[in-house]
Amino acid sequence: MKRTSIGEFELLSFELGMAMTNAYLLGHPPSGAAAVIDPAWSGDLIARHAKDENWRIQSIWLTHAHFDHFGGAGGVADAFDYPLSVALHPADQPLWRAAGGAAYFGIQEFDPGPEPTVDLSHGMEMHLGDQRFTTRHTPGHTPGHVIFCAGDLGIVFCGDLIFQGSVGRTDLPGGDWNELLGSIQSEILTLDDDVRLYPGHGPATTVGQERANNPFLR
Repeated sequence: MKRTSIGEFELLSFELGMAMTNAYLLGHPPSGAAAVIDPAWSGDLIARHAKDENWRIQSIWLTHAHFDHFGGAGGVADAFDYPLSVALHPADQPLWRAAGGAAYFGIQEFDPGPEPTVDLSHGMEMHLGDQRFTTRHTPGHTPGHVIFCAGDLGIVFCGDLIFQGSVGRTDLPGGDWNELLGSIQSEILTLDDDVRLYPGHGPATTVGQERANNPFLR
């Protein structure tokens, strides 16, 4: 687990599951509110850290519905005695209902956790503490892929859209290479160079670093 302080927020980052997916627990200590972005696996572990911090998890935000990004949602939800909302773009609902493609990777028993009840859309604002996170629809990796942008904090949770030195795969059902590159051009490369990107896999990076060095964007 890695901890990063971002303004009034504390970000706990976990690398979990067979795909070594990044799961993020974002807490706002002044209010005690927290959200989980892409609870990849081991939801009980994520929940335990939230309780250790005395944070109340309000919701789960999914960048997309591949199984390795919500395999821990059930464990997070089961750890609390109140219902947690789950947010997902409607275009990825069919993928969620198909267990995120888990069977394709040989996983036969899979707990999807609570059904998503918050339909994300382009421009929709998610709130945590006193901060607004703008949802941007970024198809290409999956039809309903989104990113969450906090302009005041200079951070983006970008799922599997872009990574340090790479981009999301498009060879799985629903993937589209041209859409992926278009999403990166319109929603990532239009941001300032110092905006920090927190991806679904691998280390954090910045827009400027990817603009200058990512071989897939040349």
